[in-house]
Amino acid sequence: MSAVPSTLPVAPVAPAAPIIPNASWRQASVEDQQVALAQAIQVACNRVAPTWPLDRLIAVNPWWGFVDQSVQKVSDMMSHLCGTRLTMPAEWYLAEFKSKRISEAALAKAIKQHGLTLDIASFIQACSASSSESARFMLLTDALDAQRDLAHQPACRDVVTHAIGQHCASWFDEGQARWKLTHATSLYVAWREIASYDNGPSLFTGIDGIADRIAALPDTHEKLIEVVCEKLRIKPEEYETYFTALLLSINGWAAWCAYLNWQAGLQGKTDNHLQQLLAIRLAWEWVLADSSQNEDVVDAWHAGRGLPVKESGNSYDWIWQDALELTWQAQVNQGLALQVKSTPESTKSARPAMQAVFCIDVRSERMRRALEASDPSIRTHGFAGFFGLPIEYLPFAGHEARPQLPGLLAPKMRVVSVSSDREKTQNLFAQRRLRLGVAQAWERFRTTASSGFGFVETTGLSYAWKLVKSSLHSTKEKAADTAALSASERDRLVPVLENIGVDESIDLVAGILRAMSMTSDFAPVILLVGHGSQTANNPHAAGLDCGACCGQTGEVNARVLAHLLNRVDIRYGLRAKGIDVPEDTLFVAGLHNTTTDEIRLFDVQDDVKKIAELEQVRAWLAQAGQRIREERAPTMGMPASKPEALMESMRERAGDWSQVRPEWGLANNAAFIAAPRQRTQHMNLHGRSFLHDYNHAEDAGNAVLEQILTAPVLVAHWINMQYFASTVDNRRWGSGNKVLHNVVGGHIGVFEGNGGDLRIGLPLQSLHDGDDWVHTPLRLSVWMEAPRDIISGIVHKHEKLWQLVDGGWLHLFSIDPECGEVYRYVKSTENGDAAHQWVLESAQV
Repeated sequence: MSAVPSTLPVAPVAPAAPIIPNASWRQASVEDQQVALAQAIQVACNRVAPTWPLDRLIAVNPWWGFVDQSVQKVSDMMSHLCGTRLTMPAEWYLAEFKSKRISEAALAKAIKQHGLTLDIASFIQACSASSSESARFMLLTDALDAQRDLAHQPACRDVVTHAIGQHCASWFDEGQARWKLTHATSLYVAWREIASYDNGPSLFTGIDGIADRIAALPDTHEKLIEVVCEKLRIKPEEYETYFTALLLSINGWAAWCAYLNWQAGLQGKTDNHLQQLLAIRLAWEWVLADSSQNEDVVDAWHAGRGLPVKESGNSYDWIWQDALELTWQAQVNQGLALQVKSTPESTKSARPAMQAVFCIDVRSERMRRALEASDPSIRTHGFAGFFGLPIEYLPFAGHEARPQLPGLLAPKMRVVSVSSDREKTQNLFAQRRLRLGVAQAWERFRTTASSGFGFVETTGLSYAWKLVKSSLHSTKEKAADTAALSASERDRLVPVLENIGVDESIDLVAGILRAMSMTSDFAPVILLVGHGSQTANNPHAAGLDCGACCGQTGEVNARVLAHLLNRVDIRYGLRAKGIDVPEDTLFVAGLHNTTTDEIRLFDVQDDVKKIAELEQVRAWLAQAGQRIREERAPTMGMPASKPEALMESMRERAGDWSQVRPEWGLANNAAFIAAPRQRTQHMNLHGRSFLHDYNHAEDAGNAVLEQILTAPVLVAHWINMQYFASTVDNRRWGSGNKVLHNVVGGHIGVFEGNGGDLRIGLPLQSLHDGDDWVHTPLRLSVWMEAPRDIISGIVHKHEKLWQLVDGGWLHLFSIDPECGEVYRYVKSTENGDAAHQWVLESAQV
């Protein structure tokens, strides 16, 4: 709905006649056309990748719906359909080459792989003489804009996007708006009813009669699509391209609707909001064209809307991109070559003093490296940050459970918080419900239109103290889970699985330990370390937390698993499965604050037997944290200082409500390595690699290998492509300037400014330091230490995984477990386009 009041006068126009299908246009049978229409709608809607809400924000490959095509073909499609790019500008690559971040050897190899015979100098000259621009597909609103004076009139495309954005923000609102839109009808019907009284679009565009023509539209979104396609003379073979272009023009809200459908699918249901959104966008095409009273506009649009998508005449940008990735891969291969063979089991050291299991998140690579440097008797492990628990968590005295597992999966178990004293737990439950209710009532009073002015008049001066405290960089934690609870009350509560038997718990834990490659040699203290960030005034804060926990911290998962592993009855059951955990082994849950690099331990207050060992553990963690802070400080633009001062600066940064770059998150991620830790322990991967422990010798039946390739690798790919897309074209695939963000619908997403399309992806400040890009866009390179034939067999077994490999969305390598040689999985030049082969990779490009 337009921001302009609909009561403003417009020039009178004749009432619009209802749209009547142009039967004479039909060339195909009605049934064939309807089938083609339904199929095209489904295909176009399936192309849209979902975006998760802010409070459950996870990274997503925005081109996930296109991975059945090669990445280079999708690049051509995006250029044609919406004018975007999947690569950096040519001048950026040239600067990387001049700064030696693209090696001459890598560039020469990439040129050859693309079938060119140019030398490097000739290639660079050819790049400067070429253009990567392609013919842009034209929507009907674009055809109208081509006839308008855009220097003095708003573009029809922008008016439509704003109108749709305002309607969707009202319709999907989940608690932010005090005056809510009723949901007695559907998204489409509500839009038709409201827009038929809104004269704002006519005022903005100067096109009269828009509201009247909207009132004459069909009653259902299905009929609208059918009728408008006939009126606009869209041929069946054009449906898919046209619908896809329409959805890409409102990609943010389309992605939100795709999320609703994704969630419905996890529950075995369906959702048609995306089809309704398509109908609304299509309706605007017809309404504006019909209202313009320009009889030739549709003909002009048909003549000039753009040719079918063709592969680019040159691939210079992708040659540069390949060369950039080859340079990085060569550096990793050189490091892997230094460790010729994994350390044999027989040469392992005595029982480790401590083990620590971290999330595979790239930020954990620094912590693992720093912790291992604290003492040679420390071993670290990498595993998915949800610790294999398929759970949702109901916060204490809360009303709604939230997922604590990857967004690709649906939860199967529920976790609740309890204490040892049942009566006190029940009393605290009632008290927290009351406290939260009072807080919510006060918030409603503070923000309601009828009382807002009175609130300011009454409390304005005293409320200023809140602003002063915020300006002083308060670092007090304000998590929703801990609101209305004192510190002592929080400490009494422990998250546990609800309604699960002992046998089921034993099976669950045994599977997790095997997936971790931890079935023997247990240390006296084993940390299970989740991670989370600490920021203030940051709508995208969840995006800095654990992606494997659906944008939450890993605290709940780590504490639940530690509780299970410390139970005597579960350990007894594990022995029957060949996993003997010593009686003196204590599992301790921890949380890595990735903003300050501090690790907090949980649920160890009463363990008097381990006091000395836990003190040593805390000392090791403190040493490791200081090493990382010193390593990270230059990347944050922070001067070198004494340890205490640096710690305080990091804490202040975490609590500063004006800080737009509290940490870099997963910026610069580029690799996924699944191998024994000995393979990479000597390497400094600079926080750029997901590290997953995997020992093929212990993986009977290759079940763990298959699980890694089909779950953690896909999650890492989503993260990698989210950062990639938000860097190569932040205007379309990123969320822009976070200083201008306004939260929409309570937690749905953000506008950049006061309206327009929903902004998806990462803010510019998460990728750029103000002078240069912090993230280098590289497609994920995956190294798996396992036999090549087994890896390729798993890849061919799973369609999505095969599409990612075959289409060039990621790079796949095998590390030979016997000799340590690295092989690359490449398309065969001899056996057809669909055939692949393993090629020995040289440590030198």
